[in-house]
Amino acid sequence: MRSLAGVTVLMVAYSVSASADNWPHWRGPDGNGVASDAAPPVKWSATENVKWKVDVPGNGSGSPVVWEDRVFVTSGVPTGKSTGRLPELEFVTFCFDRGDGKLIWKQTATVATPHQPTHETNGFASASPCTDGEHVYAHFGSQGLYAYTMDGDLVWKRDDFGKMITRNDFGEGSSPTIVGEKILVPWDHEGPSFLYALNKATGETIWKTPRDEPTCWATPMVIPSASGPQVIMNGQTMARAYDLETGKELWACGGQTQRPVASPVYRNGIVYVGSGYRGSFLAAFKPDGRGDVEGTNAIVWSVDRDTPDIASPLLSGDRLYFFKAKTGLLTCLDADTGESNFQTVRLPNINTTYASPVAAGGHVFLTGRSGTTVVIDDAAKFNVVSVNSVGEGVDATPAIADDEIFIRGAKHLFCIGE
Repeated sequence: MRSLAGVTVLMVAYSVSASADNWPHWRGPDGNGVASDAAPPVKWSATENVKWKVDVPGNGSGSPVVWEDRVFVTSGVPTGKSTGRLPELEFVTFCFDRGDGKLIWKQTATVATPHQPTHETNGFASASPCTDGEHVYAHFGSQGLYAYTMDGDLVWKRDDFGKMITRNDFGEGSSPTIVGEKILVPWDHEGPSFLYALNKATGETIWKTPRDEPTCWATPMVIPSASGPQVIMNGQTMARAYDLETGKELWACGGQTQRPVASPVYRNGIVYVGSGYRGSFLAAFKPDGRGDVEGTNAIVWSVDRDTPDIASPLLSGDRLYFFKAKTGLLTCLDADTGESNFQTVRLPNINTTYASPVAAGGHVFLTGRSGTTVVIDDAAKFNVVSVNSVGEGVDATPAIADDEIFIRGAKHLFCIGE
């Protein structure tokens, strides 16, 4: 593809026939955190509007993904054994029936003791799975990437990436991205870092591009451009773009903060990349630059305050929403100009945030680590619609499909629907 004609972000970035019934990737069908045709409830509790609730053994902050009648989540389940201070874990993928929450299948990818500790708020199964409706891909970082059929049969595995050594034992967490016949696997750590493009049907390496980056937890975003699809990756040294077909680096820009986590978003020829740990930086980039674009007109606008850390931004229409660092302070910018619609507004009952904002049905859903989700109007003016809680902690980003929200809590998976 060498033209923007007829291209949509959906077609380029994920190449799936995603609809309101599907949420195939941790940031939804378009990678921006939006379910454009969905109309989920805006009010619930631990019992009200809960269609079903099921136990999810073990620990993991990977988000659920949804395809038609199936919901997938991953987890690291303790076996009861340990080596030193680290537990032995089963690395498991669960498939639940979307209608009633019953377990359809579960598969243990491997049983292993992690080689490195993780942060007290992180687990060992933090990457979100992804699916194209033919296969579901479960990424357990150092324990490998596993491709299953929708019925749970193992198609291939790649457990030869090595051992990821993360900064300060913070643990792993980057999620893969499906695009066309490829699956993109980020591998940034305190050793040699790479971005992989694998054949999604076989797991074979198509290209492997070195990255001059320390640990980064961001997920790749694929966007259209006049010269062809680009893979956008955040990074502590630089935000970068790569040619999807070859893996060649196209452009880069410094200014990011330490150990970035937030993933990019994209709209109307502009990609937005930011980070907010020990500093603040977020910029809107035109993807037609080459080389180091810092200080050039490839940067449409930038801000240096109140930018997101763990949670990624939400881009809904011309509104860019994000939390300040890991707080419950919410900002909404005009995506075209970078001007503020509202700035660092305090959300009720939310103090800390890991889950990323999502949007559907004219509303934005904002979830804190306590399990509270504040629903606001998806508008330039701040207005709280409801304050809800599932009664347990939530670190995973909710998934929205049609008229339902799927929330992965500390102990359960909830289906919220009327």
